[in-house]
Amino acid sequence: MNEIKNKGWSVTMAGLGINLALGILYTWSIFKQSIKESILAGDGRFNWDIASLNDPFAVCCLMFTIAMVFAGRIQDKLSPRITAVIGGALTGAGLILISQSTSLLVWILGFGVLTGLGLGFGYASATPPAIKWFPASKTGMIAGTVVAGFGLASVYIAPLSNYLIAEYGLSLAMLIFGVAFLGVVCFLAKFLVNPPEGYCPENAGTTSSKSAPAKALDFSPAQMLQTGSFYKLWFMYFVGAGAALIIIGGVAGMAKKSMGDLAWIVVALMAVGNAGGRIAAGAVSDKIGRTWTLLIMMGFQAVVIFSLLFIGETQALLLVLAATLIGFNYGTNLSLFPSATKDYYGLKNFGMNYGLVFSAWGVGGFVFPRVSQMIVAQTGSPEAAYIMCAVLLMASSLIALMTRAPERVPEGAPVLAGSRAKLALARKQPASAYIGSRYK
Repeated sequence: MNEIKNKGWSVTMAGLGINLALGILYTWSIFKQSIKESILAGDGRFNWDIASLNDPFAVCCLMFTIAMVFAGRIQDKLSPRITAVIGGALTGAGLILISQSTSLLVWILGFGVLTGLGLGFGYASATPPAIKWFPASKTGMIAGTVVAGFGLASVYIAPLSNYLIAEYGLSLAMLIFGVAFLGVVCFLAKFLVNPPEGYCPENAGTTSSKSAPAKALDFSPAQMLQTGSFYKLWFMYFVGAGAALIIIGGVAGMAKKSMGDLAWIVVALMAVGNAGGRIAAGAVSDKIGRTWTLLIMMGFQAVVIFSLLFIGETQALLLVLAATLIGFNYGTNLSLFPSATKDYYGLKNFGMNYGLVFSAWGVGGFVFPRVSQMIVAQTGSPEAAYIMCAVLLMASSLIALMTRAPERVPEGAPVLAGSRAKLALARKQPASAYIGSRYK
């Protein structure tokens, strides 16, 4: 049994390590600031339109999402190791490509498409195998621990990026990151492994967590798409992620006026908040439930973003505090939604099911930063974007109150192999009839 426990934690730590490498996405604001300075200086290196500054980041978020769906399927059917290796190779290739050019088109292809796909494959490989080794009462904590690496990455990538860009320039910095992440992710991939068939975690039958599954059926992706809860989760994720990514993608520029070359500190502290939010929300939601945790976090995020209307660019301390809180609240999304997906729709098809839920993150990451950049280009101020985000976040907190796990498999939905008897029973009885049963 100790060997099994150690295996679960080794998988969890490998997933954490992979996400620590892939979290370069959240350092985009530093890369963007370097590109913007080149444009404004007219040095001829980056001849981009200012309104297009967020385009590589936006495309990266969209490709990340698309990859998650396919990568989740590969992870479910083949192996998390294969998924991780593909992720490392694509991420490295994308960063190496942009190191060779300053063209907007090449950056959209390299950082946006290749690196975005790589991040999706790598991210999809880490969480599913880890949570399969642990009982439902620890789902939030384990998911939060694994994805914390993605948020925490900027703590070291931000200052390292600043140093490399200052010493060697942006292009060589991207080359160094590309080669390093390619090697690290492919090495850690060998530690990712799913539990053997028939494995049941210790204490799997207990239901001390308010988020523990209350049904025995696993939903296929087609079955999940027929439930109203999926669309509520999707919308909340779309808003929660998209609103925060506006700030994450531009926080270095916001801090530049008050902190100068130390603006990277805001990025790093936001990353600490990001990672802390993932772990804290996962653990708290295991105790009080995903719904109440979502309501609290969405409402709090609305208040913090609205407060940006009253924080000037020269108020460094308040800006650091707001950025840290935004990072914290954003991080909660990345542990709450995978945990809710597992609770609501089961573990058998978790990889692909969460890939579909995660599409909300990518669409939000594509739409919100692009709309925000357009608002800033037109008005010279992000205030209208902040108000829009705060209103949508408050609406999402209300939707959280109406979101519950589906109690029945939809009538006429495709039947999972080996589950016909359970399906017949599920159509006659509520999910509460299955409390205490285990997934097969």
